[in-house]
Amino acid sequence: MKAAIIAAGHGERLKRGGIAVPKPLIPIGNETLIARVIRAAGHVKATSVGCIVNGLNPAVDDYLRNSSWPIPVELVVRTTESSMESLFALAPLLQNEPFLLFTVDTIFEFSALEKFLDEARRIEGDGALAVTQFVDDEKPLWARLDNHRRIVAFAEKAQPCPYVTAGFYYFKPNIFSMADVARAKRLSALRQFLGLLLEGGFTFFGIPVSKTVDVDCPEDIEKARRYLEEIGG
Repeated sequence: MKAAIIAAGHGERLKRGGIAVPKPLIPIGNETLIARVIRAAGHVKATSVGCIVNGLNPAVDDYLRNSSWPIPVELVVRTTESSMESLFALAPLLQNEPFLLFTVDTIFEFSALEKFLDEARRIEGDGALAVTQFVDDEKPLWARLDNHRRIVAFAEKAQPCPYVTAGFYYFKPNIFSMADVARAKRLSALRQFLGLLLEGGFTFFGIPVSKTVDVDCPEDIEKARRYLEEIGG
C-alpha cells in the first residue's frame, strides 16, 4: 500500500491571520505538519508516500528533499487550481494498488489511523473515509451513513447528520477513471469530486474515528498543540 499527501494549498486563512510559514511547515509541538503525516504513513507501513506541494513555496520542496524520512518520499511540485487537481496530479504514483490519502493539515491519533485502515482493508467497495462527530471547521464536509455505514450523501445533501470527514481516506485507484468527467464538469474541489463519484455509482463507507483537528486558521495551531498533548503526541 502506498500513501499520498495533498499539501499544495495556499493556506490563505493562515496568511490573512499573519502566519507567514507555509502550512506544511507549521510546527505543532516538535514536528511540522507534513513531517507528522509522513511519520503516520510509515507507522502503518506504507511502502512510500507521494507528496504534492505548491510550486510557489520552494521552502517546502527544499525541506522534503533535504530531510531524512522513515519511508521513501516521491515529490510532485505543482501549483494546482484545487485539491481535486492535486489528487489527480498524484495519480501516476497511485495507479496500481489501493492507497491511503491524507490532507496535510489534520492532527489525529495514530491508533485511530491504525483502526481505520484495518477496517477499510476489509470492506467491499471503492474506498472508505474516516469520519468523526467532532466538528470544528468553518467548512466541514458532512457525510451521511446508512445503517451499514455506507455513505449515501455528502455536503448539504447529507444534513442533518452527525458526521464530517476527518482528513484521511482509503481509495482504490479506479476513482481516477472519473477524472476527465470531473474536469468536463469544471469541478473545483476534492469534496465535489467525491460527490461526483457517489452520484456515479461508486461505493464508499464511512468509518468513525476519534476527534481530529484541522489547522486552517492561526487559532487552530494552539488547538492542535493542546490536542497533541492530550493524546500524548
